[in-house]
Amino acid sequence: MIAVVIVALLASIALPSFMDSIRKSRRSEAFAALSAVQQAQERWRGNHGSYAGNGQLTASPSAAPPGLGQLATTKSGYYGIAIADESATGYTVTASAKDGTSQASDTACRQLGVRMAGGNLSYAGGSGDLAYSPTHPCWAK
Repeated sequence: MIAVVIVALLASIALPSFMDSIRKSRRSEAFAALSAVQQAQERWRGNHGSYAGNGQLTASPSAAPPGLGQLATTKSGYYGIAIADESATGYTVTASAKDGTSQASDTACRQLGVRMAGGNLSYAGGSGDLAYSPTHPCWAK
């Protein structure tokens, strides 16, 4: 009985840390998707003179890739990708954890964002309104 109590105590301590590690590792999927959108945006701007909007993301992997050729969700479906504030000089792209996934519990970095404004990149992360800056703890390597 004592062994069962000890195992239960260790599990109650280890499981939250384990889940935090899993959520942190899954953020890399969002980072990769945001980076792919950034690269696609630069190719788009080279051909069109301004950055692409949210309508240029593909909703389904089976659909013919219009516009940027990037999906509106990450590969495993943990994050949704959205583009906003597009113009000739900038855009904002955000990866938001999807409800019903374990990433929705990632309160520190539930949303990850990249903003291009006048040739300068800034990063953000959090669970509410995003505050962009040249560096952000969610983006630490």
